Amino acid sequence: MWKYPYKTNPYEHQRKALQQSAEKMHWAYFMEMGTGKTKVTIDNISYLYLKQDIVAALIIAPKSVYTIWENEIKTHMPDEVEREIFKWNIDKKYEKFEKSKKLKIFCVNVEALSTKRGYEGCVKFLQANKKNMVVLDESTTIKNKGAKRTRQILKLRPLAYKRRILTGSPITKSPLDLYTQCEFLDQELLGFSSFIAFRNRYAEMMDIQVGNGRFISVPKYYKRLEELEVRMRQFSTRIRKDQCLDLKPKIRQKRYIILEGEQKKIYDQLRHRALAIIEDTTISFSNKLSEIIKLHQVCNGYAKNDEGEIIKFKNQKINVLRDIIEETDNKIIIWANYIYNIKEIINFLKITYGEHSVVSIYGEVNVEERRKAIDLFQNDSKVRFFVGNPSTGGFGLTLTSANTVVYYSNNYNLEIRMQSEDRAHRMGQKGSVVYIDIMAKDTIDERIMKSLVNKGEVAAKTLGEDDLKSWVL
Repeated sequence: MWKYPYKTNPYEHQRKALQQSAEKMHWAYFMEMGTGKTKVTIDNISYLYLKQDIVAALIIAPKSVYTIWENEIKTHMPDEVEREIFKWNIDKKYEKFEKSKKLKIFCVNVEALSTKRGYEGCVKFLQANKKNMVVLDESTTIKNKGAKRTRQILKLRPLAYKRRILTGSPITKSPLDLYTQCEFLDQELLGFSSFIAFRNRYAEMMDIQVGNGRFISVPKYYKRLEELEVRMRQFSTRIRKDQCLDLKPKIRQKRYIILEGEQKKIYDQLRHRALAIIEDTTISFSNKLSEIIKLHQVCNGYAKNDEGEIIKFKNQKINVLRDIIEETDNKIIIWANYIYNIKEIINFLKITYGEHSVVSIYGEVNVEERRKAIDLFQNDSKVRFFVGNPSTGGFGLTLTSANTVVYYSNNYNLEIRMQSEDRAHRMGQKGSVVYIDIMAKDTIDERIMKSLVNKGEVAAKTLGEDDLKSWVL
């Protein structure tokens, strides 16, 4: 590898990752959040452009992340690399891309690939720039083989000269998540020409009834994971924070509430109803899932009646949150799974600690407001609280001004949990980060945490990590 003019000095693990992957046709950066996988990718693009091996890069990333790439490029791309950046806009037709000697970079949100215009825009860009690199950031967005955006992105592969995928957690539910991610890189990488063959090699399946006499096939257990780990090692870089960054270990705490009164009564009623519905083979899986969600909502202080009206309970979680806040003078991140709770928390914080003490990111907050919220939380001493939905705000953000993270509620998604945790625990964090889960004792809250633990165990084994992720302990 010839001498590359780094603009920002790399850590040793970043230098090794670039050396390992720079010339490869396809590669996976399985680098945990905060270890700098975006920088490594930008250096890889710049390296190949300066060698005159590529002339363009298509970057596909989640909506909450893809706009961040422009700033990262400005920070890390060498000044020698003249470039022009195009950003996806649904109102533009992208009928032509400027022809020049500059490196052309097209940033597209992955959601756009579900649309005809988004897909065609990417096709036109790649056809106009045949010596290209396609980068798929947060590659688990294509783990669902049946999703339209997955099919569309896989159709781009023949037009992609070089390919890279990036994620800190390639396995979020099961080792089977790996198939479509690796298929995007190269169809034969894992040694299987079909998902069924891959699945049969690494999972023992069983049929379960989901309603209306329908059966679906689900994994009973996983096998040969050591073999799969060896295969993955041949075309990927795996980096964990505890291997390369001088970060202090995460500190874990649990705070419990006990359901009482009307809240306990409604929970028990819904639990008995949910059990009956789950056992009814004529009821669809989605309807069964909705009963589980209702149970979880009751744990978080509210329920909806059949007319869709909100029934509020005296919510002990708010009292626990107040206690946590009073225990520290530091900035705090608060994650909640439901918009009702997010708005409830924001209102409580504004009344108690001042109108300008809190910023938030959730589905109703636009891109510009999100940028402003992050900047204020990171740099304004008067802004003490960040409140968000981890599904919306858990990707691509740096929130290192906080060293206390509260989970008001969780969901079953391992990736979302890990991503949201590492908004604070990453490069730039100077102190220990304390993670506090508020849970209702003997309820579905605890079941959700158990599910996350089980998923973490399987993921760790597949990726060759004998010790569990610290957060699942």
